[in-house]
Amino acid sequence: MATATVTSSAPTHTISLQASGPAENNVLNWNVADSAKPSSLHKIPEFTDKYAERQWAKQHMAAAFRTFARLGWADGASGHISLRDPVDPELFWINPYAKHFALMKASDLVLIDHAGKPVEATTHQVNAAGFIIHSSIHQARPDLNAVAHMHSPYGRAWSCFGRGLEMLNQDSCMFYRGLKVYEGFGGVVLAREEGQRIANALGSSGKNLILQNHGLLTAGATVDEAAASFIALERACQAQLLAEGAAANGIPKKLVGEEEALYSYKVSGYPACMHWQFMPEFDLTVHLSGGEVLK
Repeated sequence: MATATVTSSAPTHTISLQASGPAENNVLNWNVADSAKPSSLHKIPEFTDKYAERQWAKQHMAAAFRTFARLGWADGASGHISLRDPVDPELFWINPYAKHFALMKASDLVLIDHAGKPVEATTHQVNAAGFIIHSSIHQARPDLNAVAHMHSPYGRAWSCFGRGLEMLNQDSCMFYRGLKVYEGFGGVVLAREEGQRIANALGSSGKNLILQNHGLLTAGATVDEAAASFIALERACQAQLLAEGAAANGIPKKLVGEEEALYSYKVSGYPACMHWQFMPEFDLTVHLSGGEVLK
């Protein structure tokens, strides 16, 4: 893989990812009054009523499916998103088997336990492979509340290399840390052992995963984070594939330096920022569905 790096001055400022109060007299999403220490103004909604939080999260989950359909990632009965239940964290929501992503509503989602049993009456089935993958991750990583896995075209293509991404551009830097690779392919995930291996590949801090010969998986504190991360990771894989094609003709790559990559990661790859990264897609989905997605 042809690569070249460039030397550039390292950022000298530190950043704060703790949401501060509104910046005085401006409408910026970062408080940059102190250029040496900018602070984020991104926030994730907080709830005192867990049932209200559950409904909010389910609506965003249904919108994520419709967004993925709009992006061309609906692939028959494949693909799934899960959400740890805010009311009972020992349960999780997952999409019904063979329901088209473009038709998903909040009320379609299925609440199950870690034995695969429905908690509420339902006429739907759940994808067994999806259940095993998501159940394994939710049990192994209580810090992750949502997981998305799709067979998207560029992620699926890049996965055959069994390797991570280069820091080709600013957007790739979202995955400077937290991106892992699951090397090896155990076939369709119908055994608990394979689900556990996938969960183990994330480790104790990983949020995003390239599954060799399979596709992509992203996770986060909210469905919004998992969905926005998936969109960004799929596009990063697309950029990597395009760059590989150009490099094959002898054009060298100039990669982002480590200091700059780390800085860019810190200001773009954290949960609150990813929540807001998904919000335009959520709003568009609600508009296009005439509110149907929220029901």
